[in-house]
Amino acid sequence: MSTSDAHARWQAERRQAVTAPTGNLALIETRWTGAPADLDAARAAAPDTARVTPIERTDLATGDTQHGLRVWDAASPAIGSFDRIDTYSYDPAWVLTGRFVPVAEDRTVPFEHIRDNGGTRELVVPGDILVTVAGRDYTLAAFDDGGTLLLVFADETNGSETYGAGRFLYVHRDAAHGEAGEVELDFNRAFVPPCGFSAQYNCPLPPASNRFPLPIRAGEKTVVFRDGFDIYAA
Repeated sequence: MSTSDAHARWQAERRQAVTAPTGNLALIETRWTGAPADLDAARAAAPDTARVTPIERTDLATGDTQHGLRVWDAASPAIGSFDRIDTYSYDPAWVLTGRFVPVAEDRTVPFEHIRDNGGTRELVVPGDILVTVAGRDYTLAAFDDGGTLLLVFADETNGSETYGAGRFLYVHRDAAHGEAGEVELDFNRAFVPPCGFSAQYNCPLPPASNRFPLPIRAGEKTVVFRDGFDIYAA
């Protein structure tokens, strides 16, 4: 498969994923209940097109586990109004090779989240990613997202050309989980985070180490809706 074909396939898979019944566009409610909620009652009250799933997080004030529910609707207004994800043209210059250097298993980095009013949540960062971008060396913090390194980054396009709060990028590595080795950062696959599709998400924001003082014109730009639809007014 050619590079352009592979990129087109990735774009098609992204569209399929975000419009799925439990995709980013389907999330219509995140409800924090404190104690575990009655799933059966919540599912009975939900629309026939909806699914209800449990969710947990750490309470920033107490450190206790906080329980909640998410409601996903296959007939959500966001899915109905979705047009496309605006994307830069593929640019091979933005496929970069870096190196992953593991650190102590218990190292965490405080990440602010978009709905936490300046509070931070500690996320496990299993190692540093060393990479050179436009002649400058960077040490990036990517956290472990189910065994895959997820980089939350910002650059000078945010807010003018791309999603304002930054973008996400999965970092590919051939070495075994936790081992040092080369990694690939293909910024052509940088993507709009879930909070760009629904205001019901609480996405992490880029830490200082992951803020590039240059434009990265590769990957997804913004989510485009029809008829002036606004996720914050839905």
